[in-house]
Amino acid sequence: MSAMDAYLGAAEEALALLEAPEVATAWEQPSVLAKMTVGGLAGHLAYQILSVSPVLQVCVNSTLQESPPQAAPIPLLEHYARAAWIDAPLDGEVNAGIRAKGEGIAAQGASWLAKLARTSFVEQRTKLAECSGDQAVFMPQTGWALCLDDFLVTRMLELAVHTDDLAVSVGLAVPQLPEDAFDPVLVLLARLAARRHGQAALLRALTRVERAPTAINAI
Repeated sequence: MSAMDAYLGAAEEALALLEAPEVATAWEQPSVLAKMTVGGLAGHLAYQILSVSPVLQVCVNSTLQESPPQAAPIPLLEHYARAAWIDAPLDGEVNAGIRAKGEGIAAQGASWLAKLARTSFVEQRTKLAECSGDQAVFMPQTGWALCLDDFLVTRMLELAVHTDDLAVSVGLAVPQLPEDAFDPVLVLLARLAARRHGQAALLRALTRVERAPTAINAI
């Protein structure tokens, strides 16, 4: 299965959770993430879907054009090496901005947000078919580009992590991602964890509990 189909599978699971009545009921309550309401977390989760639409529009418009030099994609792991939010303090500008953006997206309520995300998702099904996975997509918020397939893997990682966060926040079972969506997330997390803690630490965490490190977080 392609990264495009895998992304659609992950997004479908997230959408089903966003549309759950339990999410709307708990909208103003604190989520499991510090300083974030359930509504703000739902907004952040929905953003992972909404953020794909402008990227696909650029892909469709540039299908027959050469990508400009500044849009040359960087490797996926380099993207995370440059990411400002990794290891940023909870009260720092980056995380405060992420929380504010989530709350802003969610400001019009659960029903509106779910409908917006669903509408974007339906449109993406058509536009993805017009794009190529190796197309470069420039991300203004970061200042660099990824190939479309790698960009979609970043969305799948976010969808996987925050679907878990939101489900736990409202007392629902965590949705299971399709294997084709979970596998690239698992590989990416393993590579990030190995880069952070070393290969031995990751191997021991998975196979030698008696020598496992106390932390093996990827991000």
